[in-house]
Amino acid sequence: MHRVRNLCGASLLIWLSGCSSTPNNYHTLVPAQPVQGGSQHVLVSRVSLPPQVDRPQLVVRQGSSGLAILETEWWGANLVDEFRSALQDMLGGPVSGPGTVLRVEVQRFDSVPGQYASLDTLWRLKRPGEPAITCRTSVQTAADNSINNLVNAHQANLRKLAEAVRATAAPGRPCPTT
Repeated sequence: MHRVRNLCGASLLIWLSGCSSTPNNYHTLVPAQPVQGGSQHVLVSRVSLPPQVDRPQLVVRQGSSGLAILETEWWGANLVDEFRSALQDMLGGPVSGPGTVLRVEVQRFDSVPGQYASLDTLWRLKRPGEPAITCRTSVQTAADNSINNLVNAHQANLRKLAEAVRATAAPGRPCPTT
């Protein structure tokens, strides 16, 4: 009988410890306030990200060669979907009908707590009636040690990318220098 009571007590402790685990925090790249886009509407047709960071959890750099997957810090969706939604929002929301089409290849999406968030992209813009152009945007924003500040720095980087795309979306405009 004593053994059964101890087993029940141990089971109860295991169950309770499972209930007290650290909750997940969810983050988004989509800004809280809609961005006022220009007169050029751009459709984000495709985004690709490095496989190391394209996951639901935030991935941060550790030291010169390490990566850490933050098990309790999650994106609201897979990172590629977060990125595409945020960029589309920053470019003026959903687009219907033919128009300027954007494809983005993210070459680096680095999160370094206490230092910076960086974004290095190659993007291809196809304006109606013109040949496609390929541009590069590399930006970095300082970030402190908090995850919220790191996510805000990534939002700032996306805003800078959206500004570069908007500046190029007008007919005949060349790639910006960044």
